[in-house]
Amino acid sequence: MAVPSELAQHIESYVDTSRSPTQQATSLDAVISLVKNHLITIETLVREMEIYLTTTDNVIRARGTLLIAELLMNLVSKPLDNVTMHSLIGFFTDRLADWRALRGALVGCLALLRRKSNNGTVTASDAKAVAESYLRNIQVQSLGQHDRKLCYELLECLIERYPNEVASLGENLIYGICEAVDGEKDPYCLLRAFHIIEALVQLFPDPSGPLASYCGDISENLGLYFPIHFTHPNGEEADVKRDDLSRALMLAFASTPLFEPFTVPLFLEKLSSPLPLAKVDSLKYLSYCAPNYGADRMAKHAGAIWISLKNAISTSMLESAKSFTSQSLNGLGFEENEITTEAFMLLKTVLMQNSDLLSSLIMDDEDISTTFNNMTSYGSYSDIPLQGKQRLHVVGRILYITTKTNIACCNRFFESFFPRLMDILEISKRNSSGGCFLDENYSLANKFHFGAVYLCVELLSAYRDLIMESRVTATDSIHAKEACCCMLQRFSLSLINAFCSTLRTGCNKVSDDVDIYFRVKGLQILATFPEDLLPISGSIFENILRTFMSIILVDFNHILLWKLALRALVHIGTFIDTCSRSEKASSFMAIVVEKILSLVPFDESTLPFSLKLEAIFEIGTSRQSHMLKIIRGLEESVFASLSDVYVHGNLRSVDMAIQLLECFSNKIFPWIHGTGDLEEVLLRFAINVWNHVKSWTASDVQVQEKGLLDATMMATKLAVGSCSEESQNIIIQKAYSVLSSNTSLIVKESTTTSIPVHPEGLQLTRQTDKFSHKDECILLLFASIIIAARPKTHIPNVREILHLFIASFLKGYVSSAQALGSMINKLGLKSNGTEISSDCALEEAIYIIFNTKPWNSYNNSVSGQCEATSNGIEIGLSDLCVGYVNNRLLQVNAIVGLAWIGKGLLLRGHEKVKDVTMILLQCLLSDGSTGASKLKQSLLEKTCEQDLHPSVMKSAADAFHILMSDSDDCLNQKFHAIIRPLYKQRFFSTVMPILLSLVVKSDSSFSRYMLYRASALVILDAPLIVVVSEAKKITPILLEGLSVLSEDIVDKEKLYALLLVLSGILTDKNGQEAIMENAHIIINRLTDLISYPHKMLVRETAIQCLVPMSKLPYTMIYPMRTQVLQAISKALDDPRRAVRQEAVRCRQAWASIASRSPHF
Repeated sequence: MAVPSELAQHIESYVDTSRSPTQQATSLDAVISLVKNHLITIETLVREMEIYLTTTDNVIRARGTLLIAELLMNLVSKPLDNVTMHSLIGFFTDRLADWRALRGALVGCLALLRRKSNNGTVTASDAKAVAESYLRNIQVQSLGQHDRKLCYELLECLIERYPNEVASLGENLIYGICEAVDGEKDPYCLLRAFHIIEALVQLFPDPSGPLASYCGDISENLGLYFPIHFTHPNGEEADVKRDDLSRALMLAFASTPLFEPFTVPLFLEKLSSPLPLAKVDSLKYLSYCAPNYGADRMAKHAGAIWISLKNAISTSMLESAKSFTSQSLNGLGFEENEITTEAFMLLKTVLMQNSDLLSSLIMDDEDISTTFNNMTSYGSYSDIPLQGKQRLHVVGRILYITTKTNIACCNRFFESFFPRLMDILEISKRNSSGGCFLDENYSLANKFHFGAVYLCVELLSAYRDLIMESRVTATDSIHAKEACCCMLQRFSLSLINAFCSTLRTGCNKVSDDVDIYFRVKGLQILATFPEDLLPISGSIFENILRTFMSIILVDFNHILLWKLALRALVHIGTFIDTCSRSEKASSFMAIVVEKILSLVPFDESTLPFSLKLEAIFEIGTSRQSHMLKIIRGLEESVFASLSDVYVHGNLRSVDMAIQLLECFSNKIFPWIHGTGDLEEVLLRFAINVWNHVKSWTASDVQVQEKGLLDATMMATKLAVGSCSEESQNIIIQKAYSVLSSNTSLIVKESTTTSIPVHPEGLQLTRQTDKFSHKDECILLLFASIIIAARPKTHIPNVREILHLFIASFLKGYVSSAQALGSMINKLGLKSNGTEISSDCALEEAIYIIFNTKPWNSYNNSVSGQCEATSNGIEIGLSDLCVGYVNNRLLQVNAIVGLAWIGKGLLLRGHEKVKDVTMILLQCLLSDGSTGASKLKQSLLEKTCEQDLHPSVMKSAADAFHILMSDSDDCLNQKFHAIIRPLYKQRFFSTVMPILLSLVVKSDSSFSRYMLYRASALVILDAPLIVVVSEAKKITPILLEGLSVLSEDIVDKEKLYALLLVLSGILTDKNGQEAIMENAHIIINRLTDLISYPHKMLVRETAIQCLVPMSKLPYTMIYPMRTQVLQAISKALDDPRRAVRQEAVRCRQAWASIASRSPHF
């Protein structure tokens, strides 16, 4: 049998240290295969290896032992009988004493100890023998990193799988573990060591057991690593993160209360460290360990913890650069970092653990008492010095956190501090009859001290938040008989009146935003307390609403106060919705919703109309019933305004109508879409539009307001786009009925082909040949709903509509072209199947657009430019694009329409887009250029096109931007376009090689100029990753594109987008070769753009791009250094600060080049 000799060869190869690691691994795999396939047994292998396992050659013995160990590690699922298991574990146990073969012994023990019970396991007695041999023979810290790692894993395995046997070793085990861990520095080994200590504690839970005498030593060893801080090099253990180590250490510290006498003082000591990391970890560890150590043990540290917490919070506060806005803030807006966050968490933890003790310490604190005593010294927030503001903020945040901890703390702190605050504010209790003693002439300046107001609001906010959280989480319920509740009820009426008095119009003389913020917040909190805990009468509640509404209607010049009041009303409305209080809901509806809504149709209020709409919408968001009522009212107003314009000719209503429509488009419809409901509102709006359109057409008034029509189209489009297919079918049928009743728009199909067109008939795009204003309105509104339709929505009489849109986009109506592109994008593929939703399939629609010749031109109609048959020449869309008609405007319109049709085809991945692309390319070459004559001949062999005007060629170049760019108006996901994944990548990969080839072949400077423009527009809209992958080919034409786009101010946004593409190439390692090849040209282009006058971002980005250029090889860029520095010196005087800052940074980068030495 050949197996023994083959086995011997593999064994010899593995133990031979002169063999390569690859050869050794191959030999190991071969031995594993022999055993796994039952060609040899493990017993046979051991007998064959006897000489290698017992030799006096240390290296061979170690390799032999490791071979057996690695074999077992790879055969964990192979069943082994008890005798074999006992023999093998005994062998490896003995080898633990052989430090030369220690690694193999460790691996072998681990392989056997980790085996599952159904495959044969190590007995308890054998496991104990392993542990005893480990403790007796291994000095862990004398080993290398990998062997130490194996030692820790073996210890961890023994403790987890054989806890009773290991625990029986008692102090020997504890001492051995302490010795093994002492001085460990490797991150992975430390992670295992911390887990071992955590597991060790579970073996000896008895406080008087053997662990007690070692707690000090263990804590001292652990304390050496606190706080965790290391920088580990890249390697196999690089995945061990600091957070992993820190958490493992924390779990070890928290594993037993016996560590408390040693760890808590350590944490408190580190809390006073100047290192932020030490502070944060100390706070985290204390928060985690305190519950595990227990209230009794932590009580003796309460005083020290409180002092440390207070100091940590106070020293970590930074004055915020942010101003007070309508958004929620913590305290006085001081910036709170991780230290303060962890400090507040610890404060809450220890307060819940020792409530009475900590509460007493806080209430008796001298700093808090001093803060209260100094409150009367300052009236307004601005009067308080910075240090006083910081102390006030700290006290306020502490009171908020402690009061919100639980109801017991809330009662305690309310009883201690709330009456003192009321005394400072001179707020009186209710008398026996329910009245109060607040003076009607309550003086704001002398009595309403800011510090007291702030702390009062913090207490109220904490109490309310505690109530709401307890109801959300269904924890302990809070009753009206609680001390804090009774106290608030006694002062609430006077406090509400005081807040209303200080905010009432004419009484508000406070200029500081912070004072206003907390007075509004205080009144808002009192208005939103649960009714069962703080019953507020209807009259008081209405007074609160009227106070806020007075601000909304009158104090709109005070922006912050206005926004705060609006936000407060929204909160109150939301709270009413949550609590379902019918009486308060009725008051809110009458005083707030109906009042603000009543102002829309009338211009009597001084409140600007834009603010009216903002307030109306925000209030509507508080409750669905509010929004529905508001939508009804706004609908009435918008259609009344539209009728006022289109029926009565009142142009003063145009601005109001536009703002109302924009409110629907930008706010109401997105809100409806977010709710996922209320489709009937959208349907009603769209149907109402067409009902009014019908009435407008019956009027004799002619009004042309493009802004108003655009706003109406967008609102209609968005409403239809959010509707279901069923609703869209209803809307389209309604719209088509209005459209079809207008016979001047719909041309019957039988008359739409082969129409003779004489010279005067070719002037289709003269302004006099446009539709009437009423027809234009109907056409464009109909186009907007076609754009928004879903793919399966039924469109009636598609052929007629196609002809209508073709005729209208040739008149210059871009919306018709967009609608046509949307139809082409969404039409189904089969005319007789279920995949389409109309009477016309995609193939037929494409045929109608590209193959129907609706214009018939006779010889004299094209000014003798080309020969014609006696019957004339039929002209189609592609013929118009390439110059069959000597009418520039008509050609431009045809190209724009073709581009939108092509975009619809491109998005769905239809092959016809190739024809569209070739027509556009033909237009770019139609100036007498012969460099691409083959392309021209292949496209239009039978045509006699004339050279195109530059404006027409520019339109053809810009058509590539239409094809590639993302449109907000149509053909997007919002309007249900069919979008094939990676369509931009595919088009880029197809068209760029053609453009690059045509640039090379073109012998006309103007054609080449237009090809550069088209290429640039394709590049700027393509995904950056695709452009970078082709950077070597693309960069030269991109740079030419920068030059082309910088010539016209209308291209400034495109120029900026293309510059961002160059920036992406500069910062990507895959683009470095292309950058180096074109370095001089790039620098020239960028220095030219530094002085670009039309857009600041272009100048800023150009300078930013020059910074990475300074890192190119010295010999390559040094000759350009003077040129760059001269250009940058001019940018240092740029009127925009961002440009000047970038110029300084760029100048430093390029000035430093002189200090670099050239490297050859």
